Amino acid sequence: MLHESVFRSVDLPVDARFEAWAELLRQTHAPMGLVPLPQSRPGPADDYYAHQRLIPLGDVTIWPATFDPIVFRRTPKMIRQSDPETFHLSLLLQGEGAATWGRQQVAYEAQDFHVNCTSMAYEILTGTDPVTTVGLEIPRSLVALPARRADQVIGSRLSGREGVGALLAQFLMQLAADTAPYRPADAPRLGTVVADLITALFAHAADTEPRLTPEAHGRTLLLNIKAFIRRHLGDPDLTPTAIADVHHISRSYLHRLFQAEGLTVAAYVRDQRLRNAHRDLTDPDPVLRATPIHAIGARWGFPRAAEFSRAFRAAYGMPPGELRRTVDALPSESGPSANDSGRNSAHPGDRRRGGRPSGSPGSGQDTSGGALGRSGRSSATAAPRGAASGYAS
Repeated sequence: MLHESVFRSVDLPVDARFEAWAELLRQTHAPMGLVPLPQSRPGPADDYYAHQRLIPLGDVTIWPATFDPIVFRRTPKMIRQSDPETFHLSLLLQGEGAATWGRQQVAYEAQDFHVNCTSMAYEILTGTDPVTTVGLEIPRSLVALPARRADQVIGSRLSGREGVGALLAQFLMQLAADTAPYRPADAPRLGTVVADLITALFAHAADTEPRLTPEAHGRTLLLNIKAFIRRHLGDPDLTPTAIADVHHISRSYLHRLFQAEGLTVAAYVRDQRLRNAHRDLTDPDPVLRATPIHAIGARWGFPRAAEFSRAFRAAYGMPPGELRRTVDALPSESGPSANDSGRNSAHPGDRRRGGRPSGSPGSGQDTSGGALGRSGRSSATAAPRGAASGYAS
């Protein structure tokens, strides 16, 4: 069996989970900034979930992982401080993401490879649902191509469904699913196989790289806009005009991007605000329990208490005060099992945490019965009625 190490956020106190995983990623890849994003699953705001395995294959490292929504940033200053000169590839198995290099933006979907390197600044963000990937770190020196040619692939969206990409994807998924058939002495040889497949994939992509289609550009832009909205929900001036101005597009184009998913900008903003307010109102954290309801509404972009109460009642069928009283009357949760039930598995392809979590828009399910459910809090974790989907497709 190959040597591997495992990180499970559920083994740590809630308030230490995110930073512990962030530090592990910095050691695995390179120094970078990481910021958690609001997620569609219910639970305390600081209860970040991550499960990562590290499988060294000589100089190549494979790391299958499942984690909650996040933004990764590597800046020029970080590059000057430390550059291990490696390529990073992620095979996206579940969820979605988008990456930005300067003015270049690329969106990624399941079975796509994302490629970056530690020598270039970037920003990578995910959607609102958990992500499952197989990450890969390989020294640039192991890719048998001229540096200029290999660099042409950085930022590309490479398919893992056909050709050399499918060969590499199948190899990584098989290895991540079961390392038992291999001996530790096999690790360097397996690393050589990975390096050869990456070289072939890069060579093919550099020869045939297509331009980004308008549709793909629109999906990428929409994902970035949604992430911007989620980061600024507390701003009462978060209007379609302000959003369009920040992204240097017209209001009409902004509305068309959302209409392609059957959404409106205003509805998406309102639904995201209500989700976060709902989460805070049902959070057992004593600080949040003591926070006045009107302050929670204001925190998420409802400066007027009456407006917050009306919107909340329309979405959840009861005013926020009634929901809080209902939650207060429920038995207290205790121990990690209540919060972490069903969250220890993170093999690639494990769908108990992926797709649409129970209780998210379109699931038609109550969150209390699913793997993501919070014990005893089914009425406190439903998404707004008629809520908009939280991610781009």
